[in-house]
Amino acid sequence: MTSAASVHRDHRRPSPVFLGLVAVMGLSGWLVWSEPASLTGFAVFVFVVSGWIVSLCLHEYAHARTALHGGDVSVGAKGYLTLNPLKYTHALLSVVLPVIFVIMGGIGLPGGAVFIERGRVRGRWRHSLISAAGPLTNVLFALVLTAPWWLDAVDGVPVPFRCALAFLALLQVTAALLNSLPVPGLDGYGVLEPWLSPRARGQAEPFAPYGLLIVFGCLWIPEVNGVFWDGIDAVLRSLGVSEAETYFGLEFFRFWSGEPDPLYVGPP
Repeated sequence: MTSAASVHRDHRRPSPVFLGLVAVMGLSGWLVWSEPASLTGFAVFVFVVSGWIVSLCLHEYAHARTALHGGDVSVGAKGYLTLNPLKYTHALLSVVLPVIFVIMGGIGLPGGAVFIERGRVRGRWRHSLISAAGPLTNVLFALVLTAPWWLDAVDGVPVPFRCALAFLALLQVTAALLNSLPVPGLDGYGVLEPWLSPRARGQAEPFAPYGLLIVFGCLWIPEVNGVFWDGIDAVLRSLGVSEAETYFGLEFFRFWSGEPDPLYVGPP
């Protein structure tokens, strides 16, 4: 009988691709902090995109790691524990599309990537935890990014860096909220699915490939969109982050449209 401990060490080691992403995030973050006028907007763009991809890797790693301890040791051989985004089942859905949505709309699109062999996992609680692990990782990442605010340590943080952190935190909150919806195909439904009757699961299964499209279709409805963003803003405000900081974070991020004047980006 195989167990989590039997997974080869090489299958657990962080990949050079992931470590490279972390290095890019760190270097671009340093550039944003140091505020070289000619690089600020581009540095914010690289910092946010690399940070967003790092969060996607951690999201999928959380699913895989929880599945490993739930009984699916196949995640090791598939490379899911190396945090390498190139190992995902659907790199397009997991990395490319989420990055495109960030660039186009400033919203954290939840991706779907690791293939869990659910037949290896025993117990409904374990199945639910596997699905919940991803969104919880986004929540944890959002808490880390907003630590300067809720620790009351934001004074002295350069404005561009503060706004970049705020925008990256917004992406984490949107991803966590969207992925937690009880819609077939999303992690929120995955948490509930083990507790549903076979008939209910069978009725929901045909909608799983279109769950995300249904959610984004609903967001085109102005009333739904307003409630959604009001909820996101409320969560960020509870962590001390203002709407102005996330707005200017997006403006810095879209450096090609002209960077905002930092003189107008004051404290909330």
